[in-house]
Amino acid sequence: MSMKNKTARWSFSKHQWLGLVGGISLLMWGLSGLTHIAMVLFGPQQAQFMPPPAAVALEGARPIAATLAGKGITEAVAVKTVPAPGGGVLWQVTGQPQAERRYFRPADGAEIAEGDKAQAEFLARHYLGTDRPLTSARLQTEFDADYPWVNRLLPVWKLEFAGDDGLTAYVHTETSSLAAVNNSAKARLQSVFRALHTWEWVPSGMEWLRVLVIGAMVTSLLALALTGIAMLVTVRRKKRQPGARGWHRAAGYVLALPLIMFSVSGIWHLVQSALMPPQSNLAMGRPLKLAGGQWPIEADWPLIAKGRDIASVALVEGAAGQPLYRIGLAPPKGAMGGGEHDHGPAKAAIAHGMEGHDHAAMMAAQAKTPTTPQEIREARFAGIRPDGPAIYLDAATGAPVPAGDKDLARAIAGRFTGAPDSAITGMELVTRFSHEYDFRNKRLPVWRIDYGAPVKASVFIDTGAGVLVDRVADWEKPERLAFSFIHKWNFLFPIGRLGLNMVVGAVVIALIGFMVVLGLRMDLARRLKQRRSAHQRRGET
Repeated sequence: MSMKNKTARWSFSKHQWLGLVGGISLLMWGLSGLTHIAMVLFGPQQAQFMPPPAAVALEGARPIAATLAGKGITEAVAVKTVPAPGGGVLWQVTGQPQAERRYFRPADGAEIAEGDKAQAEFLARHYLGTDRPLTSARLQTEFDADYPWVNRLLPVWKLEFAGDDGLTAYVHTETSSLAAVNNSAKARLQSVFRALHTWEWVPSGMEWLRVLVIGAMVTSLLALALTGIAMLVTVRRKKRQPGARGWHRAAGYVLALPLIMFSVSGIWHLVQSALMPPQSNLAMGRPLKLAGGQWPIEADWPLIAKGRDIASVALVEGAAGQPLYRIGLAPPKGAMGGGEHDHGPAKAAIAHGMEGHDHAAMMAAQAKTPTTPQEIREARFAGIRPDGPAIYLDAATGAPVPAGDKDLARAIAGRFTGAPDSAITGMELVTRFSHEYDFRNKRLPVWRIDYGAPVKASVFIDTGAGVLVDRVADWEKPERLAFSFIHKWNFLFPIGRLGLNMVVGAVVIALIGFMVVLGLRMDLARRLKQRRSAHQRRGET
């Protein structure tokens, strides 16, 4: 018997043997995968993409240093302006990362009672465009089944609204963002996805069993595809066979490669997740000593704000550990007007902040603000975030600080990694999401700092809050790339998120229809035929 015939017989026997297990596996993961696509396409959608507009106007305001000192606040993880209900801004103070934020009015320094809850409700109503009554509001400090770790942000306010659809918003007040939005229909789809696709119901102490069983089932899919390809190559047909067998074979030419792509990337992802369990790497910086921030920025505000569109003000820790005022500017609209001949610390700092790579990269990040549901959905995954550059003033003296965002990002990364600057192999400003820094991180723009030995990882830094957003080891990067492009099919990004999900959904439906349904039908017919033959043999004897 020739090698070709031997291969054909061997492939045929193994393909039949794998048919039942592989078919059930493909049916389970295919249907559960479709629930994820359904969540993306038809899940509840926010009505606004950008945070509430806020005009930062501190002229004549009470100095924030005096406000904090009057409340006995000597150190804080973060101090910054945030949008306020009715316009304007409030000072937001983060004492502990997992605690409620505190809020103070700039004009008189008065504290807002239950300010964090009120801020969360204000943001939720802005993003969702709803005036429904609240039925529940609580601060959530841990991930759970309804708000899993992939959302990254904690703590969040879980706000439940009146209505039969179970509308629920998760608001992260520290970043003024809608961390997640849910309703009853999406919750049911999430339950199906967790139960059938990721098997999150398996107890944590039996993770090895989950990996073993899922690995065996996905491997059966890969083997099913490979033996099918071997049959297509070694067994030639002059014309298509009638019925299910002919359609099943014809579909194999088209669907074998997608099945291999899903299987290989799924196995790789499973093994790597077992070796390094997924977790949020988000970490806020160390508390900032506020005693050094005595220069009243409010007194020089007319000079600082002249001709400028200021989006935010924050107290941050400088490279040398000193408190700095970070002045975040809105994206420039055309030529920068006014103030060309102003002098002094504020003007010099602004001029410095508008130069070089920081400004050029920020300008490149500008995009049309999404307004329609489809534009918002696309923007959430693409990461369009039109922020402007930043400038820095010494919080003790008001003097301009020559260092910019890039220098501060390098210093913050060094604090979190403990590595010297000599270990840095590259830096860039990230203004869009990618396979290494995906939409789940939610923060843009951030600085990416690549480290060689001994760190051998890339860290992503939000200089606006001194936060380590994510850390990706070098050995993790190939799998992330493969999972993004081979499992999620993000190589189709030019056709947009809607088109990508429609194509993937169509392929999965085709796999289920032509490979699973027809394959299991053929397998069932074969088994029934074998039983009838066995009964006939027993009857003859």
